[in-house]
Amino acid sequence: MTDPDALDAPLPPVDDPTPATVEVAPDAASSSRPPVQSLLEVVLCSGFPTQLLIGGVLLLLGVRITPGTALPFHFIVTVSLIDTVVLVGLVVLFLRARGEDARAVLLGRVPAWPEVTRGVLYLPLVFGVVIAIGALIRAVAPWLHDVPENPLQSMLTSPVRVLTFAMVVVLAGGVREEVQRAFILHRFRHDLGGVALGLVLFSVAFGAGHFGQGSDAAVITGVLGLLWGVITVTRGSLIASAVSHALFNLVQVGLYQYASRNGLLPPT
Repeated sequence: MTDPDALDAPLPPVDDPTPATVEVAPDAASSSRPPVQSLLEVVLCSGFPTQLLIGGVLLLLGVRITPGTALPFHFIVTVSLIDTVVLVGLVVLFLRARGEDARAVLLGRVPAWPEVTRGVLYLPLVFGVVIAIGALIRAVAPWLHDVPENPLQSMLTSPVRVLTFAMVVVLAGGVREEVQRAFILHRFRHDLGGVALGLVLFSVAFGAGHFGQGSDAAVITGVLGLLWGVITVTRGSLIASAVSHALFNLVQVGLYQYASRNGLLPPT
């Protein structure tokens, strides 16, 4: 016979069969995407497709280029500035499409001003690397100096052009190229074989993009790209690299102007 008091006894707890909801961090979510998608994003943000597309559109709009001659100054400036906007926009778009925080990925979670200071302090290191690699090339591979004069420098024939070019090297160099580098290294870290592989491959590509300034310039630029990449990875932010890169470009423009005005360069 059933005990009436047993009916009033509390039932033992029963496990909820519904699985608990697990929150996934943005980086974990991004790593689950197919590597092919990440590779496509890297290619699109490498600079080559966007610059070719922008240049083609300008040609269709009537901008004239004489075959066999250097690209016009206004063409280089226009492509560089438009590509800066397009490329930074693509990077932010791709990051947000995966639910990632663009500011955290690119700028990191470190205070900005100390990173700016670091970027300034890295400048002697950058010039030291340039001087050392340049001296090594002259000693063991002088044939790499196959372009007597940087074609971009010969275009700086007026104060307006100098100021315009200074703006371009800050925006297209210090901003665009470092945003590009930080994004590509981020994708390699999570989806494409690791950050070390990304550093090597993108530094080679970065140097190759400067072959028009000479083979020696391409080698030096590739090494600088590796240096700025290492800084970005170790700091977890592109700020120091961007500041260092922009200042390096500005000092180069200033040194060329000083040398040309004081007769330290051969006539062109």
